[in-house]
Amino acid sequence: MSISTLEEARNFFKDDIFATEVSGIIIEEAGEQYARCSMEITPKHLNAGHSVMGGALFTLADFTFAVASNFNRSLTVTLDSQIRFLKAAKGNILYSEAKCTRETSKISFYTIDVTDNEGIHVAQVTSTGYKK
Repeated sequence: MSISTLEEARNFFKDDIFATEVSGIIIEEAGEQYARCSMEITPKHLNAGHSVMGGALFTLADFTFAVASNFNRSLTVTLDSQIRFLKAAKGNILYSEAKCTRETSKISFYTIDVTDNEGIHVAQVTSTGYKK
């Protein structure tokens, strides 16, 4: 796999239909062990309590992890993830930023922070990846 530019990342991940078409996630930035994505909040992202559904938040974070962990790397898949819901989003756009905290030859560890366009820290995800 060879993803070394933002356009290559967007082209590769366009086939992730659930994230890109159903959820509307956009890759804003991609680089070595880093990615930033966004998602406009629409009614389809809301739960019955009129807050962003946890699954929508997790999809954004998981997709951002995928972009960061596969940029200029061997194919990496998620081994495990944990999400902490911190506060309800107030804005209309969510941003997710993934940063590598440690990497070995086969395993990588990332922290993914989800915020909204009003600066609210909505969720934090930790993910462990396995390089195939």
